[in-house]
Amino acid sequence: MKYILETIAFNFDSCAKAQSAGAHRIELCDNPAEGGTTPSYGFIKAARLAVTIQLYPIIRPRGGDFLYSDAEFEIMKADVQVCKDLGCDGVVIGMLNEDATIDKKRSGILVNLAYPMGVTFHRAFDRVSDPSTAMEDVIIIGCERILTSGSHPTASEGAENIRELIEAADGRIIIMPGSGVRADNIVMLAERTGAVEFHSSARMNVETNMKISNTLMNETTTSVTVNEEELRMMIAKLNNL
Repeated sequence: MKYILETIAFNFDSCAKAQSAGAHRIELCDNPAEGGTTPSYGFIKAARLAVTIQLYPIIRPRGGDFLYSDAEFEIMKADVQVCKDLGCDGVVIGMLNEDATIDKKRSGILVNLAYPMGVTFHRAFDRVSDPSTAMEDVIIIGCERILTSGSHPTASEGAENIRELIEAADGRIIIMPGSGVRADNIVMLAERTGAVEFHSSARMNVETNMKISNTLMNETTTSVTVNEEELRMMIAKLNNL
């Protein structure tokens, strides 16, 4: 069985590390503190030129909830078109209604606009009121996969729910566990859920190289990057299954 590992890249340096480590797909994001927002045009373009593995920018105009205004939806449509024009392989979306159901109408518009790119429905899915119904809605929309932690903070905690979704999907859509996926639990997740694709940020903090810093400023100067060794360990463990 061939397993797939997707990782997040929050900066250009992480893209090269992800490809070097053997990751199969990059979810390209900005703003890790907000859970990931749409990267800039320049970042997407540079990443596409730098890597040959699959590149899926997230389409999320802000942090917070997944209930978007009409103006925000217009931004999302424009960003999907940018990703298509720059040669990305897919995009990552997630839109909900006020009652915590899938916003099928506007999500479907984004899927159609993205074609022939692939579309992943992200962890907005973990905020829905009824995961079973939501999965059927996402299938109808035309997404190719759902990123989920099984309606729990981490995939390990939601492993049983993920397994149930995979069984109910019956091959109609990929269910990809994410959140807290690391080398020390990825085998357990594969065995308990039956998943074949996995999502991991594999993140690590990097200290600044600045030689002089204003000590009066109460701000962190660390940044987030991908832990290349962690990715390599996860891929090795999947390859040994």
